[in-house]
Amino acid sequence: MATRRQARAAVVGLLYAYDLGNEEIGKFFEDILEERKIRNKQREFSAKLFNGAIKNLQTIDEEIKKHLKGWGFDELGRIEKAILRLGAYEILYENLDRAVAINEAIELAKQLADEKSPQFINGVLDAIGKEEQKDDKKD
Repeated sequence: MATRRQARAAVVGLLYAYDLGNEEIGKFFEDILEERKIRNKQREFSAKLFNGAIKNLQTIDEEIKKHLKGWGFDELGRIEKAILRLGAYEILYENLDRAVAINEAIELAKQLADEKSPQFINGVLDAIGKEEQKDDKKD
């Protein structure tokens, strides 16, 4: 049975493909998950993450852009962008504990991106999480 991390890795791959211009990737969602043996609850989890990230992509990207220090959004690698989008989605919309969301994103970056990416992703997601936490206290 697949783990949540494997489900997240599949979502990163789907977000990566979407960013490459394959906006129809959702049509192949089931096949891609089946190929990776992501089934049952993890498949539902993956669908929730992917569909939620795509639905809220504009807001997520704006949040990421606000917290890039010395980087332009278009300068980001596509894998890093996909990991950031997933992590930001989980922080902003899933109310996943910030530390858990960041740790999962860092582990994905270690597995899928270059060696400097985990630290970069940590910094951006931590800033998003801190702002979100501050906003929650205002409510």
